[in-house]
Amino acid sequence: MAADAAPQHHRDPSTGELVSRLSSEISQLVRDELQLAQVEVTGKAKQAGIGAGMFGAAGVLALYGVGVLIATAILALALAIDAWLAALIVGLVLLAAAGVAALLGKKRVSAAAPPVPQRTVANVREDVDTLRHGSGS
Repeated sequence: MAADAAPQHHRDPSTGELVSRLSSEISQLVRDELQLAQVEVTGKAKQAGIGAGMFGAAGVLALYGVGVLIATAILALALAIDAWLAALIVGLVLLAAAGVAALLGKKRVSAAAPPVPQRTVANVREDVDTLRHGSGS
């Protein structure tokens, strides 16, 4: 019977040990999660950068395509009138379109000014007034 009653070497950890272990494990978990987030964000940022570069390339190619279409319009118009006059007409049409776009853009920018959230500012002022009058009563 004495052989069956082996001494127990295993003891339950104290509350302080458990709290200490929990604290270190939480710290390690937070560090690991931050590292994982950093790796994930870095990968996504790389993909976004590549995508932005591809959008830039697409924009440049589209610009060249528009230039070719403009040249085509000049050449087509040059079949009916002199080439210099065809180029002048297409150029004036493009400048007129740019002027219209600029005026519409200016109108939109003016409508957006000032860039202050006026309703929010008014609501905050109203809240402040309410708190002032409410706390004084």
